[in-house]
Amino acid sequence: MTQHSKGTALITGASSGIGAIYADRLARRGYDLVLVARNGARLNELAKRLTDETGRAVEVVAADLGNKADLDRADLDRVEQILQTDASITLLVNNAGVGATAPLLASDVDKMEEMIALNVNALTRLTYAAVPGFVARGTGAIINIASIVGIAPELLNGVYGGSKAFVLAFTLSLQKELADKNIRIQAVLPGATATDFWGIAGTPLEHVPSEIVMPAEDMVDAALAGFDLGEPITIPSLPDAADWETYEAARQKLMPHLSRSVPAARYRAAIR
Repeated sequence: MTQHSKGTALITGASSGIGAIYADRLARRGYDLVLVARNGARLNELAKRLTDETGRAVEVVAADLGNKADLDRADLDRVEQILQTDASITLLVNNAGVGATAPLLASDVDKMEEMIALNVNALTRLTYAAVPGFVARGTGAIINIASIVGIAPELLNGVYGGSKAFVLAFTLSLQKELADKNIRIQAVLPGATATDFWGIAGTPLEHVPSEIVMPAEDMVDAALAGFDLGEPITIPSLPDAADWETYEAARQKLMPHLSRSVPAARYRAAIR
């Protein structure tokens, strides 16, 4: 039976892994879909399956969002235009991203720049493209896929951690800025997840301790449960939500003291 549409969800990085699972789950929740990824063949295969199984309308956009060359940014521009002009879009899932596991001295700086282009620049531009329409229509939601390395950058490559720390900080800022606009913004911070991320990042999945690796389906289902619960930040593997609340309370406690007209007393004493 066809469900009443909840609008359209645009999902980046949708051809496999976490993005493809979001596509499946959201279609079954009643969303039509715009699926964005580089691999057009995989997207078409997924779109056909989801249309057959759910009856939802599924549009495919084969696009490379990570190209950093200003003169060759047509793919990113095309997706931005969809977000700016398609009033049926009610949800943006910023999932496209790439990672790295090697330390700085073993990393190619050009590859790091490409990672920033996708993980930071593309996510930022697509968010900027979507938000004005959401605000004008008085509704909308964005799910930003970050990572636990956004708060624990020591675990993997530092540029990767820095890019995901940006996603978390950007999300927190948007949550405050759009609090009175009826716009939902969620950041999801997965831990190690069983996808092809690991092989692409340089560490085969079989080399990752199995006790820390969550099946991708479980991760997405937990993230969507967090979305339903209204969580601004969802860490699917965190046993006690109070631990995040304690972390956030400590961060909030710092804020009134981060910018003052005089140095802290310990530095004044050292200067003397």
